[in-house]
Amino acid sequence: MSDLAIQTQSLHKHYRDLHAVDGLEMRVPRGSIYGFLGRNGAGKTTTIRLLAGLTHPTSGEMQVLGLNPQRDRIGILERTGFVIDKVLLPSMTGNDLVRFNRKFFPRWSDALAAKYADVLEIPMKQKFRKLSTGSQTKLCLLLALAQGAELLILDEPTAGLDPVVTDQLLRVLVDDFANEGRTLFLSSHHLSEVERVADWVGIIDNGKLLLEARLDDVRSSFRRVRVIGENLPFTSHSEVFKIKTGEGTTEYVLRANSENFIAQIRSQGATVLDVSPMNLSEVFLEVVGKGETHVPVEVLA
Repeated sequence: MSDLAIQTQSLHKHYRDLHAVDGLEMRVPRGSIYGFLGRNGAGKTTTIRLLAGLTHPTSGEMQVLGLNPQRDRIGILERTGFVIDKVLLPSMTGNDLVRFNRKFFPRWSDALAAKYADVLEIPMKQKFRKLSTGSQTKLCLLLALAQGAELLILDEPTAGLDPVVTDQLLRVLVDDFANEGRTLFLSSHHLSEVERVADWVGIIDNGKLLLEARLDDVRSSFRRVRVIGENLPFTSHSEVFKIKTGEGTTEYVLRANSENFIAQIRSQGATVLDVSPMNLSEVFLEVVGKGETHVPVEVLA
């Protein structure tokens, strides 16, 4: 059995001139909480629809739990919980949807459905269309969790939710799902929420994966360094991700080996004003943003 829950190789999805997914190379370890990050329109939802077998790739390969979504969609759906569109049969109540869904999943648990209905305070007797946005999201999550999935794939699950409901959902996902050794794939542009729960992150922009790494490695590797001096290095160094200049200072965003780089520029007469660690939000903005020098980030193993 592969140690990867999801793997893609040179995955492409084109809609005429739009390259929604453009050579995606992604590896999601089993048992991880993987934050799939990107701006609106970056390619996150298209990627998830490909993984669910809801659309076919233009080219490339992908596997979910060792299965091919094009050939083994039913096998994937039996073992994977998807919360994508949050659109269910609108005239059914929560209780109706539980009865409807249980027949499709061999690992379905009525006990888990009852537990999450209580924990998440879902009005199960109301019709789906009459539920609030938060309750609709919680009901979709209940149905995914109750099926006993090995892998849970969520597309923007906290969009439009208030902080209390968001906190409830994140606690359930971490405490009752990921902590049991199952895999959570969380697509979002809410970076603070992902940073709170994830142990791996992948950053996608314009259909390309620009960064994939353990979150701890991102935190420990990226540094912002401000210096002043003459004849500073402006060509690409292996440590330098981005360079910005202005107001008499030069700012380097380093992705590794900051100590070696700092020692080198000091030896050239530069004065280092400050060295700052970077959180996930800052790294994200540098990776998807523009700068004077922008070097593609490789996987941080």
